Amino acid sequence: MAGTDFDSEIKQLQATMRTIEQVLDVDAMRREIDDLGQQVAAPDLWDDQDNATRVTGRLSTLQGELDRFTNLAERVEDLGVLVELGQEEDDPDSMAEAESELVKIRKAVQLLEVRTLLSGEYDVREALVTIRSGAGGVDAADFALSLMRMYTRWAERNKYRVEVFDTSYAEEAGIKSATFAVHAPYAYGTLSVEAGTHRLVRISPFDNQGRRQTSFAAVEVVPVLEQTDEIEVPDEDVRVDVYRSGGPGGQSVNTTDSAVRLTHIPTGVVVSCQNEKSQLQNKASAMVVLKAKLLALKKAEEAAHLKDLKGDVAASWGDQMRNYVLNPYQIVKDLRTGYEVGNPQAVFDGEIDGFLEAGIRWRRGADAVEA
Repeated sequence: MAGTDFDSEIKQLQATMRTIEQVLDVDAMRREIDDLGQQVAAPDLWDDQDNATRVTGRLSTLQGELDRFTNLAERVEDLGVLVELGQEEDDPDSMAEAESELVKIRKAVQLLEVRTLLSGEYDVREALVTIRSGAGGVDAADFALSLMRMYTRWAERNKYRVEVFDTSYAEEAGIKSATFAVHAPYAYGTLSVEAGTHRLVRISPFDNQGRRQTSFAAVEVVPVLEQTDEIEVPDEDVRVDVYRSGGPGGQSVNTTDSAVRLTHIPTGVVVSCQNEKSQLQNKASAMVVLKAKLLALKKAEEAAHLKDLKGDVAASWGDQMRNYVLNPYQIVKDLRTGYEVGNPQAVFDGEIDGFLEAGIRWRRGADAVEA
């Protein structure tokens, strides 16, 4: 990229980083880290294991977010030093290195900048993701498993902790459904644009005639609740069923009835958890998921009411929002934003930041139009 105006580029990056620092409120983040650090150092921390887990998890996540910001800010400053030295010594190797680093930093800053667009009521929360196989038989179940792997790989790339609450395996391959949490600030705001129907087109590996198969999977994303959220669930409104945990192909992975299924009788919402070893732990985890889904249902009903008042004249093909096509050509395309990638395997390996960024910007634009 000959003729790059490094001074202008670096000043723009620094200005963007200052904006990001204000939106993320880095000073408040540091204060919370100090407070959590004092709590972690307390000798009686683990007397309350649930609170200890929450405190240590929050500290780890916040520290990771702060490190991400400070490391990127340092890279911007180091780039300025590299450019200055390269120009003073007329060193083409240093300038070539600066060109390469500029491209990487610009992309990293752009992704971090997207965080500033997440200003919804629950965007800062951690996320609960549920994936369900839809039409398409065994191919749909296999597709659902691929989507779960895609999101967990994305979380691993970002060093976000994933906690699996429940996995219902299909008989032949893949999963019927799965629910897992992504523990990171703004995980809900970021992943909420993934909610909807995903469609896969490929030559089915399960069809001995090698025919092309279309299959579907649904993704649901809700925010993890905090203690301050007011969601009351009376005991009489919940039916509790216990059963034996199972693995792939129906294989038993537990010799006791420790798995728990909760049914919210008034709404029909059903959640399950079999991740923990004890029935009590599974019930507590399932209640976390149930309350999160009831809150999301409440908010959806409020949003639908507002939509009815405004009048909805937009037509759409169900909730389908993304196509994954592996045959006769290869492409992954988001139908809302138009963003597309010609390497489906990379997408399934967790390279979805481009889709997330495009979705967040699209949603921000759609909200502005509705307002």
